[in-house]
Amino acid sequence: MIIGSLWYIIAETICAFTFNDTLANTYLTYTISTLGIPNSNSPYFFLMNSAFILLGLIILFSSFYKFKDYIIKNKIIYYIFTFICSLGFIIVGLIHSESPLTSHYHILGANMAILGGNIQLLIISKSMDKFKSYQKITLVLGIIGLIGYGLLFFNTHYIYRPIFERLSVYTLIIWSFMTGAYLRFNLNL
Repeated sequence: MIIGSLWYIIAETICAFTFNDTLANTYLTYTISTLGIPNSNSPYFFLMNSAFILLGLIILFSSFYKFKDYIIKNKIIYYIFTFICSLGFIIVGLIHSESPLTSHYHILGANMAILGGNIQLLIISKSMDKFKSYQKITLVLGIIGLIGYGLLFFNTHYIYRPIFERLSVYTLIIWSFMTGAYLRFNLNL
């Protein structure tokens, strides 16, 4: 989870630096998915798409392999939202948003990853044994992610919508990194 979240940040940064616009404009006015469209604007699109797929696979495998041992309540709903979030990231990485024939699948995948992932954080925060710092941080990240998703969803014509998208996705990246550290180093959070 640590490697997957770091790869995501590195891949997005490389794609943003090489995107055919200024760095500030790229982050402020272009969605993350735009960095994964194979065209001359995004010469390293494959890095962004690989980061989506890797993140989806890592969330899926780590959640079903090791992290599941920490979930003591709501296991079925935890598994459902883990699968929804993971599958969403994989769909986003496999199907880019530019094609009119397949863009609806990409949008579905993005909603699955963002909405499903942030709901998953809320579920995790309430499904572990003791409500300690880790669960509190997870809960706050989930709330921030859902607020970002709501702002993204309800501000369809706002030029800076990608800020809301990043807000709702970065919560999942931060959680993935934090969870990897939590599992790897047996942190008592």
